[in-house]
Amino acid sequence: MIYDFDEKIQRRGTDSYKWDSAADDGILPMWVADMDFRTAPAITDAVRRRIGHDIFGYTKVPDTYYRSITDWFSRRHGWRIEKEWIICTTGVVPAISAIIRALTSPGDKVLIQGPVYNCFYSAIRNNSCEPVSSSLIYADRTYRMDFEDLERKASDPAVRLMLLCNPHNPAGRVWTRDELTKVGDICIRHGITVISDEIHCELTLPGYTYTPFASISGEFQRHSVSCISPSKSFNIAGLQIADIVCADGALRERIDKAAHTNEICNVNPFGIVATEAAYNECEGWILQLMEYIKGNYDYMVDFCRKNLPDFPVTRLEGTYLAWMDCRCLDMASERLEEKLLHEAKLWLNAGTMYGPEGEGFMRWNLACPRANVEEGLIRFYNFAASRYRSR
Repeated sequence: MIYDFDEKIQRRGTDSYKWDSAADDGILPMWVADMDFRTAPAITDAVRRRIGHDIFGYTKVPDTYYRSITDWFSRRHGWRIEKEWIICTTGVVPAISAIIRALTSPGDKVLIQGPVYNCFYSAIRNNSCEPVSSSLIYADRTYRMDFEDLERKASDPAVRLMLLCNPHNPAGRVWTRDELTKVGDICIRHGITVISDEIHCELTLPGYTYTPFASISGEFQRHSVSCISPSKSFNIAGLQIADIVCADGALRERIDKAAHTNEICNVNPFGIVATEAAYNECEGWILQLMEYIKGNYDYMVDFCRKNLPDFPVTRLEGTYLAWMDCRCLDMASERLEEKLLHEAKLWLNAGTMYGPEGEGFMRWNLACPRANVEEGLIRFYNFAASRYRSR
């Protein structure tokens, strides 16, 4: 089947967080990370069939749900997950928070790599821990890890966990097996458990390969906890379903207790059937999606090269989130977000949302029809041109 990702679907007026958070109907939202594409037909059909039962009570998670996950990750990524390792939950962010609560004490430190997903900071602080950033190094339109700095900060005995973003939001990196191996070796050497947020794992652009952190070795599997979900990849975030994967029985028992204490284990029936449909029937859809996202990214890079040469876009390997260097404007990212919103009617995410390392950058959501990307870039160009003329 050929899917039409150029189709423009009216989302304004549907209580969409992305589209209805702005009072002005003229705003073009390219900020929060959800897609403007129609959900895969197999998922929609599965949800409709479940609705047809007309009763939506408490749900027992069936074996078919677990099998859809284990089969998908084995077939697509060479990672053999046992059903017993999986803890169902309502979302990756609640999962991360529960894991931190289970594996730390107040005052402990948690390693991150800024700029990084903003909810990492809140999940750490909400559990009375301290985030410690081993900042990524930006050069030549991409990011790399600073392993010397990571080793130095991991040696602090107060550091108990590391939150890894794999693939990385917002840097767009799909970490290589070699990079992940170096991270794991450092963390194991210092007694640090790795929590790997792999929610973007299916959003890997052609030519790049996602490696599940826990799949690298048995030792890595025992010293890590992975968080997965079809929500980002298949545009079903509103159905609130995710999974914690933990091979170590003792760690899993502590995490399971924290998840139940936080009451985040009662998943809804639509999330279950949507996950099964996504993993059992939607491989073709995700492959076509990523070809389309690549086309959107290539269009953006070409437009910026021709019209906005002082605004380089970071190389995108995974996710659908483009990271633009706007430092030439000499304007704080939060101020730039505000001015774009009010003057250009374009809503982007300020880079500092992802930590101080994001200052001067803006994040674009490219999971939308090509026409929206074109319009967004034209609005940004007109805004930037007027700023340059006034300098």
